[in-house]
Amino acid sequence: MRTIWSLFYGVLYVLYTVPFMKRYQKLDRDNYTRAEYNQLVHRVPKQFARKFFKQSGSTMVVCGEENIPEAPYLIVGNHQANYDIFAYLGYFKEPFGFISKVEVSKIPIVKPWMEVMDCLFLDRKNRRESVKTFKKGIELLKDGHPLVIYPEGTRSMGSNMLPFKSGSLALAKKAKVPVLPVMVDGTYKIMEENQNRIKKATVYMTICEPISVEDVEQMKLEKLAEETQSRIQKALDQVKER
Repeated sequence: MRTIWSLFYGVLYVLYTVPFMKRYQKLDRDNYTRAEYNQLVHRVPKQFARKFFKQSGSTMVVCGEENIPEAPYLIVGNHQANYDIFAYLGYFKEPFGFISKVEVSKIPIVKPWMEVMDCLFLDRKNRRESVKTFKKGIELLKDGHPLVIYPEGTRSMGSNMLPFKSGSLALAKKAKVPVLPVMVDGTYKIMEENQNRIKKATVYMTICEPISVEDVEQMKLEKLAEETQSRIQKALDQVKER
């Protein structure tokens, strides 16, 4: 019953957001600073994500917000489940854009919302388009817009991380921004662990200490990926000890 009601609620709420999205599409961005624009257009998506997350009956525990640096920065997270999206969007307090697989752009209403929020769609099968997306990501970061990447490349479906692919962290190097490791644990218990039936769970988000611009520039990509994953793993281990 929770599954059906959550999905029904989600569809209705998404439809409710359409007029806001259309209004934001018409904004003249030259009238806003990057920070002003982000705060304005992310308000409704953040409200939706938090309410949809709560509709599952789940609880979110966030710590480490004091580690969030001044924008911009590249958020690098582990990826357990579909509910990661709602966890980040609803409970990471600052606005940001996702770097998502291109298949997501085929979902009605989702694509225009993500474009308004300055998210990016990555087509891994098309090298030319991937390069364009990478360059656009650098531009957004330099403009002061944080981005989120999941270097595992897919959902792990559990608490054990898959190896991080180092290439995506080149964004931080090229844009000369810090890397902010973020750990989320427990989202897989909401759906994936239950054959996609929604059940309540306790989810933990830990914002780890960022890797400075100086360290990002000095590290090779493989070392940067290793250090980022190590900080996330440490946060995962701390949650398991609770």
